[in-house]
Amino acid sequence: MSIEFLLTTEQRHVRNEARKLARSFDYDYWYERDTTAKYPWEFVQRFAAAGWLGIIVPEEYGGGGGTITDAALMLNEVAASGAGATGASALHFYVFPAMPIVRHGSEEMKQRVLPLVAKGELLMAFGVTEPNAGIDTSRIRTRAEKVGNKWVITGQKVWTTNAQNASHILILARTSPRDESRPMDGMTLFFVPLDREKCRIREIPKMGRAAIDSNEVFIDGLEAADHDVVGEVGSGFRYLLDGLNPERIVTAMEGIGIGRAALELAVRYAKERVVFDRPIGQNQAIAHPLAQSWVELEGAELAALRAAWLYDNGQPCGAEANAAKFLSGAAGSRATDAALQTHGGFGYSKEYHVERLMREAQIFKITPITQQMVLNYVSAKVLGLPRSY
Repeated sequence: MSIEFLLTTEQRHVRNEARKLARSFDYDYWYERDTTAKYPWEFVQRFAAAGWLGIIVPEEYGGGGGTITDAALMLNEVAASGAGATGASALHFYVFPAMPIVRHGSEEMKQRVLPLVAKGELLMAFGVTEPNAGIDTSRIRTRAEKVGNKWVITGQKVWTTNAQNASHILILARTSPRDESRPMDGMTLFFVPLDREKCRIREIPKMGRAAIDSNEVFIDGLEAADHDVVGEVGSGFRYLLDGLNPERIVTAMEGIGIGRAALELAVRYAKERVVFDRPIGQNQAIAHPLAQSWVELEGAELAALRAAWLYDNGQPCGAEANAAKFLSGAAGSRATDAALQTHGGFGYSKEYHVERLMREAQIFKITPITQQMVLNYVSAKVLGLPRSY
């Protein structure tokens, strides 16, 4: 790949080793997971055994002490292997929901939690989004009230990944009423066991990534202790903000990876498929969309790596991280569409795998933030235009 010259020797090692391990699981494995909606535990356990799940957990807690660039390269290779969003998400949710604990948890919490995360022995769900708040997080209604020496949490979350399998949940709740002058204050992060007696979990059927469950969670009396509070009471949203740019960077690289997987399948098919006594890749109607996809994926990857470099070197990267997310969502989606069109009618068949990649690629246009919200950010924060939201 043309970006290799940008990487250090260590980063090339991360990319090469992640590629080899990810590609030891073939397309048939992911076809079966998509068809049966079975969680890819074998895949997760293989990466856990090789030490990848703790890639950005500090070394003193049993992790690899790596950078955002390292994590982005790993997850890019996972998606590009054909694992797509299913494989990337299975690892992503070991890596990034733990970031607030890495940066803001107490020493006791870090010692208790992070070694288990690094070994793949603790899978957590992430409870932030609510059905009546959407992306306006200041209006969440889930509340945590202090009762004696316990916090009691009640409310509802939606699109909570991993809740069917997770043992714990990182959950954002209001601990004081919303103040119009400071709407983001008064929310607290808790890291607690996901007690099924206090939480009713309902899976959401969806168009892609069937093996990685998404859920509604109805919470009634979930208890937390003071040592389950991440950082300070009332500052939970600020802790979430610390993880927004890294998450945008990494999901950008995942979206690029899924586009590359589709492009690889399409190029191979375009060379092998012969119609009217010539390979279909000889026709510009096939060749040009694939060539354009390569160009767009290259540009998106450069943008993502630039954002990662800025973050790893302690420099502001909000504009760059959002730009990378936007470019990758668009490029990955178009690449999967070009792959489907290249395969023609066979692209509609699950046998050729591109239809799964196309379905999963749509995720990267709407998460962790929509394309429109990226443009809102750039309009207001980068260009200085009046805020429209």
